Amino acid sequence: MFTVHTHTFEMLVEKQSKFIAHLIPYATYDEVLKALKQEHPKARHFVTAFRYINEFDQIVEGSSDDGEPRGTSGKPTLAVLQGQELINIAVVVVRYFGGTKLGTGGLVRAYSESTNMVARQAKLLEYKKLEQHIIYCSYSDISKVEYLLQQCGITIEHKTFQASGVKMVLSGTMEDLKEFFTQAGRLVSLQE
Repeated sequence: MFTVHTHTFEMLVEKQSKFIAHLIPYATYDEVLKALKQEHPKARHFVTAFRYINEFDQIVEGSSDDGEPRGTSGKPTLAVLQGQELINIAVVVVRYFGGTKLGTGGLVRAYSESTNMVARQAKLLEYKKLEQHIIYCSYSDISKVEYLLQQCGITIEHKTFQASGVKMVLSGTMEDLKEFFTQAGRLVSLQE
């Protein structure tokens, strides 16, 4: 599976209708959709599709035709996300009507192609499930621990300085965390 961390957009013109597809991280979906509606007040439709993994490791999917004929826009857009195994992603396709009706087949092709175009343009990253752990270390070991975290590719989400030492909230893949704990040994503990 693949995901993105940046906002990418591409435009398809089909019989004077413009289809501007925006591929975004799911976490920014609501704010980007709101901003696009303000930025494009004369657009006719804002077709959406999304896929993300919830806290129970289930894939949640959804789509909206936003006034287009049923099944001609949201579902084909979602089908592209599914086919390319994209996750934690949303797509918003802004459509400006060009005066010529495309028909149901034409709409399906236009929405699918605009979504494919933006997916090809985007910098796709391999999706890795991240785990969080809380560790504690002494002040004298903090530089060694931070060095090992960096070497293992683990992110420090938050640090709290306490009287007995430093509490850190870590985020990384299960494999990276296992490697860190093996290397860190007695430098860290999981309990305060």
